[in-house]
Amino acid sequence: MLSYSKKKTMEKFMEMDRNIIKGGRLILSAIFVMLISISMAQGASEKISARSAYIMDSQSGKVIYAKNPDLRQAPASTTKLVTAMVALDKLDLDEVVSVSYRAANIYPSHKRLRKGDKYTVRSLLNLALMSSVNSAAVALAEAAGGSEAVFVLMMNKKAESIGAENTNFINSSGLPGSGQYITAKDLAMIMDAALKYPQIREIIHTKVKEVKAVKGLNISAINTNKLLWSDEDVLGGKTGYTNVAMHCLAFAVKKDDSTLVAAVLGDSKRSCLWRSAKQLVSKVGMNENGEDVIENTIEQSNPDDSSKFISKTRYMSKKSHIKKIYSKKSHHKAKIYAKNKGKKPIKARIAKKDSKTTIKKAQLKQVSLNEIAYNRE
Repeated sequence: MLSYSKKKTMEKFMEMDRNIIKGGRLILSAIFVMLISISMAQGASEKISARSAYIMDSQSGKVIYAKNPDLRQAPASTTKLVTAMVALDKLDLDEVVSVSYRAANIYPSHKRLRKGDKYTVRSLLNLALMSSVNSAAVALAEAAGGSEAVFVLMMNKKAESIGAENTNFINSSGLPGSGQYITAKDLAMIMDAALKYPQIREIIHTKVKEVKAVKGLNISAINTNKLLWSDEDVLGGKTGYTNVAMHCLAFAVKKDDSTLVAAVLGDSKRSCLWRSAKQLVSKVGMNENGEDVIENTIEQSNPDDSSKFISKTRYMSKKSHIKKIYSKKSHHKAKIYAKNKGKKPIKARIAKKDSKTTIKKAQLKQVSLNEIAYNRE
């Protein structure tokens, strides 16, 4: 058996161990809390990855945060917000619109309506704003303006009346092209103006809707704005993507008693786009001195910079397509030679001429394919 003194000594050591363990736990807890605080601070101050971004209070017009707000960029399908506003200014919601050959054949082919299909203006707005169907945007433009060219003039006039003076459109869908540009600041103002249309406000807040045709196919429209599924405060928005514009988003959020409108342009990935949008909203309340927070990390760009990429894409695609044509031409010539061997050469010459005409038509058709760049949403 242990003596009394040894027993007391052991008890003291055990008590010391318990105190050390308890102290260690407190230290670890403090370190853990500190690490969380640092992580939250870093998350709040993390740089927005998009080329430009803008968020403001709709009621007061107060700028909460801006990154390169006046940098001109391709708008992609955020263009359809202006298309929808101008269409609603000119057309009744229940008016029936027939899809033209031109609208039906607008790029891209996997997301378009068929020639002769008939939809109400309300249905076309759902397709254009929720699923970003280019055919729907062009059909609205032709119905409201008589032609898309006339409608585009109306779009630019509308943008100017909103105060978006650093914006210019060349089509109703947002497909890229020389001379088409927008800024994050202008896009936020356009988003703010769009919210004043009850029909647009309702559509951009809808996640899924069955769009019924008067004549044609019924279509399930799914909203491309995934923020609607993750944040109940999001009032709605409009996404966009082309190779030139990259990932874009205009959106609105309800925060306490305020409505915030925001724009993100030129993000590299869709996942980065959602993160940039959430970071923008997290900027609210961070600026306590009341001054505008504006970061200019890029000098003003040339509005036609995007056309350089487009022209290159057109050239490369055209070159590749012509190679295929010439390959077919060689094969065709061999067939002509075999077919006309021992016959009069006049038939071979006529066939060769027809082949050249076919090549020329194919080249012209290729160049007119809406600048080649994809318009995925």
